[in-house]
Amino acid sequence: MANSFDLTGKTAIVTGANTGLGQAIAVALAEAGAKVALVGRSSMAETEAMIADVGGQGLPISADLATLDPIERIMDETVSWAGDADILINNAGIIRRADALEFTETDWDAVMDLNLKSVFFLSQAFARRLVAAGKGGKIVNIASLLSFQGGIRIPSYTASKSGLAGLTRLLACEWAARGINVNAIAPGYFSTNNTDALRADPDRNAAILARIPAGHWGQPKEIGGAAVFLSSEASDYVHGTVLPVDGGWLAR
Repeated sequence: MANSFDLTGKTAIVTGANTGLGQAIAVALAEAGAKVALVGRSSMAETEAMIADVGGQGLPISADLATLDPIERIMDETVSWAGDADILINNAGIIRRADALEFTETDWDAVMDLNLKSVFFLSQAFARRLVAAGKGGKIVNIASLLSFQGGIRIPSYTASKSGLAGLTRLLACEWAARGINVNAIAPGYFSTNNTDALRADPDRNAAILARIPAGHWGQPKEIGGAAVFLSSEASDYVHGTVLPVDGGWLAR
């Protein structure tokens, strides 16, 4: 029986692939057989080396998705390198922390532009090419527990990730019949640079750990399996879902 999780012959685009969850997802996809275009603002050298170590191929693409300017270039460079693009992982994102009473328009716009606006327009550019070619593909958005909950001191992040869950469902409704699966992963509390402030705060760190049934912060490698599943034939009848990978947080 063929391995329905095998990504051999597929090409994936992963945004924010230089570190953390994006890096772990890129490596997991490469291990499953995909070529991976690595998109981000900083060096991809570490991710490239990790992909090479598992026998994969990666293409670094320098791009800042704070604006829409690089979107078509990302698609062009990927297709020029690999001949096609089959999978899009919308992982790039930022967070800004401040009390809602003090939150600035600048911090609101910066987060919404990257976490939501660019996700939509990159997904649109990706899907347009699939439709033009008469083929299907996979889009996996990286949502958050804040797609379900309110959080504290992160108003624009919560708004963007709640919006991303809705956008995932909207695009699934429109594109499922075209063979394009649109789903999302909602990571729980992982050890990444986005959570440095929380882990450095003894009270917040202890409170978070006390609620996680698994008893530990997630490690980036623990998200790779979900990404491979949603990128592979194994998920062909999965559309519009937001899959928590959270150590049981939402079950409490």
